[in-house]
Order: sequence, then C-alpha cells, then structure tokens
Amino acid sequence: MVRQLFDVPLLPVANDDDAVTTCDAALPYVADADGRALFVHVVEKAGGAPDKASVEQREELAEELFELVRERAEEAGVDVETQLLYGTDIGETILDAARDADASSIVFTPREGKKWWDIFGHDARDTLVDDSDRPVVVLPGGDE
Repeated sequence: MVRQLFDVPLLPVANDDDAVTTCDAALPYVADADGRALFVHVVEKAGGAPDKASVEQREELAEELFELVRERAEEAGVDVETQLLYGTDIGETILDAARDADASSIVFTPREGKKWWDIFGHDARDTLVDDSDRPVVVLPGGDE
C-alpha cells in the first residue's frame, strides 16, 4: 500500500501562534486521510554557549503548546502524539525525529511576517529541504 502524505505527518511548532496556524492548516488533511499526527517542539541547545532561557522555561512553553495542539486535534477528531526534542541543530533534530517515528511527511506553515522560504533559520531550512528522506510539505497559513 502506498503511504499518503498525511498518514503520519510530523509537524514542528515553535510558539502559540504557530501551533494554532499549523493545526488549522494541517489537521483537516490529517482527518481526511484518517491519519494521526506527531507534533514536535525543539528546544534548541546552544552547544556550549549560554542558553537564552532555562530548560525548565522551554519545557513549560512546550507543554502549553502541546496542550493547545491536543485541544485542536480533539476538536478535529485527530489522534495526536507530542514529543519534546532537544538539539543544537533544529533541522537535523526534526529530520531525526521524522525518521525515528517513520513519519509520512514533515508538514509546517510559514511563520507570520516571514516569506515562506524564511520559515526557519537558514541552516534549518536548508537541512529540511536538502537532507530530508521524506516529503516536506509547506501549507498556507493564516489569511494567506
């Protein structure tokens, strides 16, 4: 059987607005595919440099994001899993998680105020586009 893009998509979320936009854009596709979604949040480690916020603060933010995601998914009738990831390279961390979960695709929406190509920082964007071993889907978000 051929896998569909939204059978088990991995959806990275960065903040509240991003989580809402991503849920609104992606969950209808996941529901139509009768799939389940894996939402992830990456806590970026500074790789030796001081972190901007404590790990505890970032974990609290992630739990708030995941609670929002779970509420939206329940409304959409979609089963979701959430996973908090840690890494010094956001793109590689997302790709590793997608491989580990055997995700059918990596799906995200553009971040507000950015062109779609500037969704992630230069390195993460290039890593996702150049190194992914599965489809990468960019869905329109918000009023776009």
